[in-house]
Parts: sequence; structure tokens; C-alpha cells
Amino acid sequence: MEEMTAVALLAALAQGMRLRIFRTLVGAGPQGLTPGALSATLDVPASTLSFHLKELMHSGLVTQERDGRHLIYRPALAQMNALLVYLTAHCCQGVDSGSCEVSPPGCTTC
Repeated sequence: MEEMTAVALLAALAQGMRLRIFRTLVGAGPQGLTPGALSATLDVPASTLSFHLKELMHSGLVTQERDGRHLIYRPALAQMNALLVYLTAHCCQGVDSGSCEVSPPGCTTC
């Protein structure tokens, strides 16, 4: 992942409502949620939800699919995992493994 991509993804999540939406979608998994279900779960007006979903889709963290009359929003789990790998790619370098308090995905030195 390029640094600018990581910055764009982190910027998209650096807003409270977008972070809540994304976490809710991650919790729903690959089946995703409709805007109605998201709105009810998060107790947020549809217009506010729509604005934040658009931002998350633009960043590539959320996808949208039409299923008949419904829209389904899903977390882009591959993009999320790529960001996690990027953020943890250099964890614990130069530190002995006993001092590492976390063991993120992809970390071979922790």
C-alpha cells in the first residue's frame, strides 16, 4: 500500500460517525447492511448517513451493491486488512520479542 492511500483511508476514518458506521459494517461482515438497518442501528438520520457512506465509499473502505430495490453496504475487508498490514509492517523492529506488547497481523518479529 502506498503512503498516500493509507493517509486517505485513515482520513476517512478520522471522523466519529464514519468510524461508527465502518465498525458497524465490519461487525455485519460480508453480508453487509442496508441504509435503513444502519440508520436504525446507529440512530442517525438518513441524510447524515448518506453523506458519510459516500465518503467511506470514496475512500474505498465501503462498497455498495444494489439488490433489487435495496442498496447493500459492505466493508471492504481486503482494504481494511491491507491498511492494518501497512500500519504494522515495521512493528517491533530493533526490540526483542519479549518487550512487544501487541502482536498485530503480519508481524513476524513480535
